[in-house]
Amino acid sequence: MIFMLAGTSDARELAIKLEENGRKVIATVVTESAAKSLSEAGIKTNIGRLTTEQMTDFIKENQFQAIVDASHPFAEEASKNALSAAEASGIPYIRYERASQTFSNPLVTMVQDYEEAAKLAREKRGVIMLTTGSKTLGIFTKHLLGLENTRVVARMLPRLDNMEKCQALGVEQKDIIAMQGPFSKELNIALIHQYKVTLMITKESGKVGSVDEKLEAALACGIETIMIARPKIQYENMHSSFEGVIEDLTSKLTI
Repeated sequence: MIFMLAGTSDARELAIKLEENGRKVIATVVTESAAKSLSEAGIKTNIGRLTTEQMTDFIKENQFQAIVDASHPFAEEASKNALSAAEASGIPYIRYERASQTFSNPLVTMVQDYEEAAKLAREKRGVIMLTTGSKTLGIFTKHLLGLENTRVVARMLPRLDNMEKCQALGVEQKDIIAMQGPFSKELNIALIHQYKVTLMITKESGKVGSVDEKLEAALACGIETIMIARPKIQYENMHSSFEGVIEDLTSKLTI
């Protein structure tokens, strides 16, 4: 039995591949939507964020043989909890992460974290489109809301808790784009034109995370992009292909 942290669309495909290879999977996810997508593929799910202690208890309860961490590249806390839980439980930890990309363009500025991105955006001002999700929205509103010659347009999943967070932080309804991706290059361009965006902030999530489409749209429109680099975590047994994960599991476990 494999315990999987499934935080991306490709994690669902990996879970299916693992089951096709004879590995039973229980996946943990954060949202009901993600759980539904996995359940429709026949994958058992657990909903909710887990601490290290909760993961350790869950591993013991279900007698998992290994952890496959396919959480989002920016789900830093979840990955650290999984690493600790695997060590405490004495089972292998295997990391799947979308291949990283490099970008070289004068319109693209790489930064190390959300705080640096917000401070740089404060210097640039204009119409700023956030495509970084709701979790760190407060960092940007702290630096940017109420700033002269600045409008913050936040793009996020159409969930009630996200809308409540926007309201609490002072983001007006007219500045919220509540949509679920993936977003094509054409749709990104249309949104940039609609809101007269002059600066986009995004994360280096990988090609499956639609970074290409967002960046290509921004470059096509001639606007600047601030891109947040992935957290630097010292992973064990890291792979950027499904085959690598399956081969690693095969070498570490007996059926």
